[in-house]
Amino acid sequence: MLHLSKAGTSKVVNNRQVVWSMRIAQLFVLSFSLLTAALYVSLIPQYYKVLVGKCILQGCGNLVPAMPLPANGFSLEQFGLLFVLIDVLFTFVFYMTSAIVFWKGFREPMGLVAVVAMVSFGSTFPSLVMAASVGTGFVHYWFLGISMLSWVSLSLFLLLFPNGKFVPNWSRFVFVLIMIVDVMTLVYEGEMWEKFHIPAIFQLLWYGSSTLILIYSQVYRFRNRATAAERQQTKWVVYGASIGIVGFIGMSALFDPSLNDGTAMTYVYLNGVLNASLTAIPITLMFAVLRQRLWNIDPLVKRTLVYGSLSVCIVLIYTVTVFYLSRVFQTRDHYVASLLATAVVAAAFAPLKEWLQRQINRLMKGRHDDPYAVLLELGNQLIQPQDPDAMLHAVVRTVKDALRIPYTAIYTGIGGQTTLVAAAGSLLYEQHVLPIIHRGKEMGTLHIASRSAGEGFTAEDNKFLDVLLRQAGPIVENWHMTQGMKLLAQDLQESREKLVLAREEERLYIRNNLHDDLAPKLAALALNAATAQIYVEKQPKVAIEMLGDLRKVIRSTVEEIRTLVHDLRPPTLDELGLIGAIQERITLLSKPAVMLAGEKGAEVLDIQLYAPGPLPVLPAAVEVAVYRIATEALVNVVKHTNATSCTVRLELSETGQLQVEIRDNGADFAPLPVHPVAEGKSGIGLVSMRERAAELGGHCNIDRPAGGGTRVLAVIPLS
Repeated sequence: MLHLSKAGTSKVVNNRQVVWSMRIAQLFVLSFSLLTAALYVSLIPQYYKVLVGKCILQGCGNLVPAMPLPANGFSLEQFGLLFVLIDVLFTFVFYMTSAIVFWKGFREPMGLVAVVAMVSFGSTFPSLVMAASVGTGFVHYWFLGISMLSWVSLSLFLLLFPNGKFVPNWSRFVFVLIMIVDVMTLVYEGEMWEKFHIPAIFQLLWYGSSTLILIYSQVYRFRNRATAAERQQTKWVVYGASIGIVGFIGMSALFDPSLNDGTAMTYVYLNGVLNASLTAIPITLMFAVLRQRLWNIDPLVKRTLVYGSLSVCIVLIYTVTVFYLSRVFQTRDHYVASLLATAVVAAAFAPLKEWLQRQINRLMKGRHDDPYAVLLELGNQLIQPQDPDAMLHAVVRTVKDALRIPYTAIYTGIGGQTTLVAAAGSLLYEQHVLPIIHRGKEMGTLHIASRSAGEGFTAEDNKFLDVLLRQAGPIVENWHMTQGMKLLAQDLQESREKLVLAREEERLYIRNNLHDDLAPKLAALALNAATAQIYVEKQPKVAIEMLGDLRKVIRSTVEEIRTLVHDLRPPTLDELGLIGAIQERITLLSKPAVMLAGEKGAEVLDIQLYAPGPLPVLPAAVEVAVYRIATEALVNVVKHTNATSCTVRLELSETGQLQVEIRDNGADFAPLPVHPVAEGKSGIGLVSMRERAAELGGHCNIDRPAGGGTRVLAVIPLS
């Protein structure tokens, strides 16, 4: 107990340490954010003065290039106000998202890291703080440190999000290297590369490779380690980062003086678009960190790709058209060229948008938005001469390719068991089971795997699957019919073989009896008759004795002939008919049943026969089969059950079938071994009962009813 008490105390102490550490971290993040925001706000007036007084007209080094004012447009003060407004709005978005994350997720370490990253990056990315804090001492160095912290914290967040672990493990060393480079940049006040005379190509390689590693860590985590909820969080992070990076690279290229006129209005547009693209990062980080309600991001991604691609295509079309038409008309006035280019863009907009939408949809989710085109292609495959197995494989391949899913399969019932009949791809994630229904009957099931772990299917996917399942029903039914015909042909062949073997066995049995038994006895009878004829005159007494022996031999021979005939067809069927023969068999079996009951002191077995009036003329094979099935079932009741009641019921159905039911109330039925009967025996086993019914196109079932006992039901068609 002392040991447990120490362990419990240690656990409580550790929990308190964690709580206090978390509170200290929360206090630090809150203080850091408030101080940074206060200093940022204090620099806004100074930034406006610097812009108007120097930076717009003369430039401020790498922070703000010189921007001549357009001849007709805003004044210097108005441009200064626009630049201040753009930077402040950018930072305001980062601050607001940071405040929401801190308010809702202050208990989560990753939330605190996200707050530090967004406050730092939102404060230092615009040129406001750096241009306004020059010569201010503490404030300038504070924001230099925050600039370093912004890249370090953002890199840490991307490497740890969402579970706080480095994935893959080697990424921790990359983070250490990133931190060293950023600290060195801080030490040299942003001029580390120039101090060490490092070429610009190496700077580009460093920033490009480090950014790719950050993205790779999220992709690797998404594909190999993340849970369903973490995958949805990662999608938002990658989506926001992708928009920010693409916007940053694209707009940074346009800042090149050779690609623009360098006026203040141009830089207003460039700054506005650049900042707008980067604000996607804090918004998506907020959704990912909070994760209380992660909306499906896939439609947003598709729309972004469609309209982004559409915008690029329209700009290219417009630019190429204006350039080409200007050369054709050889004029400096671009009015006509612009008018024609606008007409070309307007005409190409709708079909281009539709084509891009279709291509993006197929890239991300396959062809679920065009099920009828997929069905047309599937129909073209199915009209080709091929077996039903190939048709099912064509169906699963079509579903897999159309929806861009990793695995598709069709299962159906064969012989009472669910069996895989067609599959395409490999099962990587959880699978969904959809029934294949045709004519109100379930023909099988379609198994489809999710595109990624935890990802469901959209309404368009379900609509596509609903349409395709309606078409798959007849194909699966056709496959069932084909399999049924194959099984029927196989059963027919086996039945023919059994009939041939049984016929030859019967012939061999009769031949052996005639050759080995009856033939020698008949020859001996002829010899004895000839010998008696000789002794009639010489020794009459000897002849009389010989004739007496001859009579006995003749009687035994006649009995053997009768036994042989009985094995071929019971004579009672010819004498008494089917119902009479069964009744006589019941009478004969009742006698040993009474004796057994007397020895055991048990209740006597009562066997009753229920039959309709005179039966129609039955084929000889039907009479023999029904008689053999009934007598064998009665023998099993007497020998192998403790039944006290047994009923034998013969009925004629409206469909022209003879039904024979033998039912008892025994509780300890144990089936006889399932084998053919031994040679020379008149009884037949359970298998023989089924085979006799099957040979005539019927069936024989043995089951245990709900009320107890055993029931043998044979149904034999009379047509």
